[in-house]
Amino acid sequence: MKVTRAQAEENRERILDNAAQLFRERGFDGIGLNDLMQAAGLTRGGFYGHFESKDDLAAQATRRALAANREQWKKQTARGLATWVKAYLSDAHRDHIGAGCGLVALAGDAARGAPAVKAVFAEGVGGFIDTLQAQMPGGTPAEQREQALAMLSTLVGALLLSRAVGDAGLSRELRDAARKHLPTGGG
Repeated sequence: MKVTRAQAEENRERILDNAAQLFRERGFDGIGLNDLMQAAGLTRGGFYGHFESKDDLAAQATRRALAANREQWKKQTARGLATWVKAYLSDAHRDHIGAGCGLVALAGDAARGAPAVKAVFAEGVGGFIDTLQAQMPGGTPAEQREQALAMLSTLVGALLLSRAVGDAGLSRELRDAARKHLPTGGG
C-alpha cells in the first residue's frame, strides 16, 4: 500500500520525536535502527526513505531535542531565572533523562559523533547561550556573554555529574553548589 506524502511526513516526524527521546535516554550507540523504528511503530525497511544514515538521524534528532529544550528555556527563563535554575537542577529533571536537557544527555555522544552532529550541537549550544545572555544582569554584552557561558557550563556540568554519581547525597550537593554560585543569587 502506497503511503501518502502527508503520511510519510507524519512518519518522519514520529521517527524524529522518538529518536530525540531515545537518544537522550540511551545514547546514539545504545539503540539500533530496528528499535528506533519499532518505537515509532514502523519497520526498519522504511528508514532509508526518511534518512541517509543513522548519523543523519542523530543530527536531525539532536536538532529536534535541542530546539524543544531551547523553547522550554525561553518560556521558563521569562518567569524568572532563579526559579528556572531551581527547576533545571531539580531531582525531577535529573531523573527524567529522555525528556530532559539534550545538552546534558547528548554532549558525550556529540563529542564522539559525526561532523554533522557536532555542527548541530554547536548551533544548539549557541542558541542556549543567546537565551541565557539575554537574561544576564547588567554589564556589557561581552560580560553578559561570559556570564552566560559560565552559567551554561555550570548548569550542564552539575546536572551531568549529578546523574552520573549514583549517590543521592552527592548528587544534591553538586546541584546545590552550582545553584549557589550562579548569577541568580542562589535562588
